[in-house]
Amino acid sequence: MFISEAFAQTATGGGTQSSLMSLLPLVLMFVVLYFIMIRPQMKKQKEHKAMIDALAKGDEVVVGGGVIGRIAKIGETFVHVEVANGVELQVQRAAVVQVLPKGTYK
Repeated sequence: MFISEAFAQTATGGGTQSSLMSLLPLVLMFVVLYFIMIRPQMKKQKEHKAMIDALAKGDEVVVGGGVIGRIAKIGETFVHVEVANGVELQVQRAAVVQVLPKGTYK
């Protein structure tokens, strides 16, 4: 009396289309994530590697801890940075954060 009869619906052939449509938001989220986070980070890493490869003796640099100095010697993996007269720090090449314009460090 109070309960109406329920009838089962027939199956349709659109099952594959609906499963593809359910994956579409996930794919779109990955594409957005790639262009917003992953791609800029890869570009930044490439620029840093190019800067590290282009280091030369006499360049004025900033080291990871904020120390400013002039490159005195360059090795395969290490760089000697002169921070004062007669005072050199040996740091890894990757620790160089920025190359300063000439004349910044006196």
